This record gives sequence, structure tokens and C-alpha cells, in this order.
Amino acid sequence: MSGFSPDHAGAEVRVSPNFGPRRGPFHPDMVVLHYTGMETGAGAEAWLCNPVSEVSAHYLVHEDGRVVQMVRESDRAWHAGKSSWRGHTDLNSASVGIEIVNPGHTLGYRAFPKCQIEAVIALTADIVARHDIVSERILAHSDVAPGRKVDPGEKFPWKALHAAGVGHLVPASPIRPGPILQEGDTGQNVEQLQSLLALYGYGIEITGVFDPLTRIVVEAFQRHFRPRLVDGIADGSTIRTLRRLVVSVTASLG
Repeated sequence: MSGFSPDHAGAEVRVSPNFGPRRGPFHPDMVVLHYTGMETGAGAEAWLCNPVSEVSAHYLVHEDGRVVQMVRESDRAWHAGKSSWRGHTDLNSASVGIEIVNPGHTLGYRAFPKCQIEAVIALTADIVARHDIVSERILAHSDVAPGRKVDPGEKFPWKALHAAGVGHLVPASPIRPGPILQEGDTGQNVEQLQSLLALYGYGIEITGVFDPLTRIVVEAFQRHFRPRLVDGIADGSTIRTLRRLVVSVTASLG
């Protein structure tokens, strides 16, 4: 493919060879947000367009707000990797992937510039409108691949997106002293926690045992929905926030 017309008005086009057809009956019904985790935006853009990398995304948003489209939305980009949400595992076939330039946790994680976030909001809102995507399916890479991925991370301003009408969020409950659930705990309360996480969409087994995977999923939840403290411990704030999210989804479906 020598080029294509961008799906998002104003996007530059730089074609990546790393894509294929969406599989089966899938069409875009979710958006997955990533950070690039590389030193420079130029390096990230080149890597996503390098056939050796075998990775890509539909879009890349630079720190200055420039948007580059590398794969058509009708095609399957290779951005989600091994991942799952609500029991589905071929998320590349069901999603639009947006890479956001930021060096990430290992290379000097920093705040996302305002102009970059404004561009992410405009791009995501456009994708959502064209594909009729529901708000709770605007997700972090860390949501769909907990433990394996931590991006876009706790500094990503989900509140700003939600204030602009993009994504699903409730105000995080205050952090207060009180009972907690943590690794090693067992019983009905752990089972209820795991059930709520699974009901929202996270890939977790309901065992009643707060094992290392449960801790990792709790961390992923906190990173997106209660970023003030990401420690993998299910305190009252975490559980109350999770419960309110699940209730709000149920209410919207009703």
C-alpha cells in the first residue's frame, strides 16, 4: 500500500507495513490507549513502521499534538499483543490502537503535554463517534494486559478525557484507614472483589484467593481509576470506586 486517505481529519499518513485484515466478525468497538515507551517520538514512529518490529498502531500522537495515522481503521493493527477484555482475546481485531508519545516508566516517565492530550481527546472522540463505541470501552493497555503492560500509566489524565466526554470514569473514593484485602487473603470478600473486576471486564479468575495475579489486576485498576495510590492492595477506596464503576455500567445498560 502506497498510501491512503486518513480516517481522522488532520492526521498525517505514514503507512506501516505491520497490519492485516480484521478477523472473523470483528469491527472496531473499543479504543486502546498506549504510551510509546521510547526516548523520542521520531524513534517510536520509525519503529512502528519498521517491518522488523512486527508492531504497529492505527495512530501515533506526538507531544506537540501532531497525529500520524499508520494503519487504516478498517484494518487490524498489531498493538494489543497478548490481551483480553470481557473474555475476548483477539483485541487487535476489535480495537483501534492509539500510541501516545511518552518515554514511559523506564526512560523518565513524565506528564503528558496539554496540546498532546487535546489531540488525543479530539482523535478518540472522532473514533468513538464514527464507530459508535461505548464509553467503558475506552481502555488502557494496562487494563487489557495487566502485569505485562503498565501504559499509559498513572500520570495519564483520564479525568481530562472524561470531562471532555471521552471514556468512563467515576470520582475516586477518598483513601481512608480501614480494612484491606491483599495478597495471601482468602474468602468471600476476595471472591466478591474478583467478581467485580471480572464483571467490569478484567481477565481474572474468581477463586477466592488473593494471589499474585489478583494483585496485578488490582494495580491495573488503580492505575486507571484510582491513580493516587497504585499498590495492588484493595483498600476501601479501591473497592468503593470499583463498585461504583460497575453500578454505573449496569445502570447505563438498563
